[in-house]
Amino acid sequence: MLSSQDIKIVQSTVPLIEQAGTVVTDHFYQRMFSHNPELKDIFNLSNQHTGRQKVALFEAILAYAKNLDNVAVLKHAVERIANKHVSFHIKPDDYQIVGHHLIETMRELLTTQFTQAVEEAWTSAYGVLANLFIGREEELYTQRESSAGGWRGKRAFILVEKTKESELVTSFIFEPVDQQPVMDFQPGQYLGIELKPSTSDHIEIRQYSLSTAPNGNTYRISVKRELGEYKGVMSNYLHDHLNVGDIVDLHAPTGDFYFKDKQKPVVLISAGVGITPMQAILDTLAERRYELPVTYIHACENKAQHSFDNHTASICNTQNWQHFTWYNNEQGNNQNTFGGLIDFTKIELPLTDGDFYLCGPVGFMKFAKDNLATLGVSEERIHYEVFGPHATL
Repeated sequence: MLSSQDIKIVQSTVPLIEQAGTVVTDHFYQRMFSHNPELKDIFNLSNQHTGRQKVALFEAILAYAKNLDNVAVLKHAVERIANKHVSFHIKPDDYQIVGHHLIETMRELLTTQFTQAVEEAWTSAYGVLANLFIGREEELYTQRESSAGGWRGKRAFILVEKTKESELVTSFIFEPVDQQPVMDFQPGQYLGIELKPSTSDHIEIRQYSLSTAPNGNTYRISVKRELGEYKGVMSNYLHDHLNVGDIVDLHAPTGDFYFKDKQKPVVLISAGVGITPMQAILDTLAERRYELPVTYIHACENKAQHSFDNHTASICNTQNWQHFTWYNNEQGNNQNTFGGLIDFTKIELPLTDGDFYLCGPVGFMKFAKDNLATLGVSEERIHYEVFGPHATL
């Protein structure tokens, strides 16, 4: 427990941190990677180049400092980050390294304002936060290790099938080298894939949503080829170089975003590669013969980039569920397909009692969430998944 004096001292430094902005996290990462370059095998360096990780850490530091007297309000963020850490196999010793560089960063940037009292208060505050994560992560590790077909750390899998789903997305099916069963997962969760690409100087670990219902024997992920200035090291390697018969290490499925059966109508809303967890949920609902209404909504650039379109239509038509598509750069050609941005007023939705699941780019999800709220959907019935560093809508 932190003393009231420690809380007061830490919170008194918030204006200094806010004034410094992401200079704090720039300095922190530069310092940490300089002294502990082995951590480059854990951190996604692409997110370092784009600045997403730095912004996420900066916002997390401020949120924690501001809420030291009521950490419970950070429960959702802590749960999401703890799950992500498990997919990287973060260990307690890693927290000591991060904590050391965080304190030293403050010492070097705040100089005379970083008094002994400030150092002691921040050291205590970081210790409380680290122990919170370490405790929750150990619970998650133990759950996965003790589950039927589960494991802790890495497990070797072989690629047994590779299928192109659309212009940018390819599916990969893995089965364990030991030929033993694999643990089930909640539809919507992801797993961590670890390998050393020939195109990278470092071991790379990435998280990809599982894109079909659990079967106890194999896992399927569906990966978008990331283009642009910071080409996805892992996604392009998987597309171009990983072949059937190759072996990779996988970390057990995890994640705090997944379908929760509340016996209510379900609406699945995705954009781009955000379709992947929705496929797992859709397949699971079909297997369970879900008896309440299901509506499946997807947005993408055009038909060439529409993954799983035939599969989705087949399931929805068989189950008598609604399915709609919006193409940003094409006109719709039937009653289920539209052009432009999603317009929820064009379709019938369970606005008063449905559960809505969102996945896609942050801007898209904010757009969808705001529009649903305008139509009267309460916030507690909107659930979403953000790929990459933590962000809020």
